[in-house]
Amino acid sequence: MEKNEITGTKFKILGAISAAHFLNDSTQALLVPVYPLLMQQFSLNFTELGLISLAYQITASLLQPFIGLWTDKHPMPRLLPIGMCLTLAGLLTISGAPHYLLILAGAIVLGMGSSIFHPESVRVARIASGGRFGLAQSIFQVGGNAGQACGPLIVAVIVMPHGQHSLSWLAVLPLTAMALLFWIRGKENGQPSIAKKSSEHSSPVSKGLITRVFAVLFILLFANNFYTASINNYLIFYLTQKFGISVQAAQMRLFLYMFALAAGTLMGGPLGDRVGRRYIIWFSILGAAPFTLIMPHLNLVWTSVILIITGLILSSAFAAIVVYAQELAPGHVGTIGGLFFGLSFGIGGIGAAVLGKTADIYGLDFVFKICSFLPLIGFLAMFLPSDRKIREAVNTL
Repeated sequence: MEKNEITGTKFKILGAISAAHFLNDSTQALLVPVYPLLMQQFSLNFTELGLISLAYQITASLLQPFIGLWTDKHPMPRLLPIGMCLTLAGLLTISGAPHYLLILAGAIVLGMGSSIFHPESVRVARIASGGRFGLAQSIFQVGGNAGQACGPLIVAVIVMPHGQHSLSWLAVLPLTAMALLFWIRGKENGQPSIAKKSSEHSSPVSKGLITRVFAVLFILLFANNFYTASINNYLIFYLTQKFGISVQAAQMRLFLYMFALAAGTLMGGPLGDRVGRRYIIWFSILGAAPFTLIMPHLNLVWTSVILIITGLILSSAFAAIVVYAQELAPGHVGTIGGLFFGLSFGIGGIGAAVLGKTADIYGLDFVFKICSFLPLIGFLAMFLPSDRKIREAVNTL
């Protein structure tokens, strides 16, 4: 088991990295809610919107494991402001894009910024945890989920009334994040233990065990993120088409769902510390199934309620999955963070593209009915070793 070599949980650093995560993901989350605006302005179909999401998510995912692998060996806090610069560049490109191809280019750059930010910031959160790994991951992750929740709200209040160019006004978000990240970098330079400890442990666990467990975790993550992709990318269109509500009203419901994701994330990590991460992973994915299965058959009011409940349950899994994997492979904090964040983004991008094409052919109602079965894959969590067995394997091999 990885030993804690830092005395006490460093809440100031955790708070700062969580706030930076909030600002980063607020900026990243501006992309999908402006789809109705872009769809109207550039005469796009669902397939073209899905390709924007795919372009963004691929660049947001492919680089992350490699950056994490490098920073595990060579911690580089200076990468954090660099990643935020790319996020700013992507936002400004999309805000002024005169045609579809430039929007795709802006999405690619935006995704690169996210890909650089997450692995190094996960490492910072882990090392600042003081041994309370689930709590630290949840504090870090809740910033991102809260940021994702605010994206649709910001678009509804600012961008929809003023148009595509108003995205440039929101450059204040990544600029503020840069200031926080420079502060974190200064703290790390002043406290070498925070910057250097994550790479000092090797993984003693057999490759066979790691392969089997990671295969299950990846499938569970697929179910979680593919379903979430249907909500994040197409809920606004689904609600407006099925219930005839305005885009702004649909964006508010997406905001409530994303806020529920943030709240569930904050609960999932500490609960995993207390009751075991395997139980949280199992409950979070499989426990959402009854609600996802019934949602496509409800009226607007109950759909809104079930969205909140589903968000609370589903979101508690990610922090538990990341820490569970980090404990299985100690010393690879950045790699694990980059791998699982990257995989999440990649699944989301593929899901957006596949579901967009499916929606063009069969309609959004069909898409949401099919996706409602995905959380049933949570049954596979029964094949995960208990937290106790993981600790024993790490301590004895």
